[in-house]
Amino acid sequence: MRTLKYALLGLIDRGPITGYDISKEFEKRIMANFWHAKHSQVYPELKRLFDENLITVELIIQGEKMEKKLYTITTEGHAEFVEWLLRDEPLGVTPKDVFRLRTFFSDFISASDYEQHLHSQLGKHNFKKGYLESSMTKSYDSIPQYGSKEFGDYAVLLGAIMREDSYIAWLKVCLDAVSHQN
Repeated sequence: MRTLKYALLGLIDRGPITGYDISKEFEKRIMANFWHAKHSQVYPELKRLFDENLITVELIIQGEKMEKKLYTITTEGHAEFVEWLLRDEPLGVTPKDVFRLRTFFSDFISASDYEQHLHSQLGKHNFKKGYLESSMTKSYDSIPQYGSKEFGDYAVLLGAIMREDSYIAWLKVCLDAVSHQN
């Protein structure tokens, strides 16, 4: 399944947008917490969406030579996007996590080396959680109305904070287990 297709359709369905602005959305604080796409992936997918008549393209001239393409969703594109949103799919494959892989093989390193890794990861995840919580505080003082773009952003940000809470709790349990054996 081309999941990027639906991410692009959703961004375009929110309003006409350029390919550059689509690429920037994947770098923003909200989308970056659950999805990423490289610039080199976005443009070929936009071409496929155009070829499938799911989006249209308007060429806009800026200045004498500068041109940009503005993408808009078609009726067919919107219908396919909503159909995808309503689909109930099985759980996906568990995402790769290099640190968990290292933990799986931690029996090959000393307890003190592993403990250093745990402290390092704990620091990184605490920092990320702090950044996410700061973003939440700056952006929302209450739960946005369902049906708004803000509700989806809020829900994803909340999920990212909860994910970090869970990861931090796991790291602390591992650290406690290693510390008690030294």
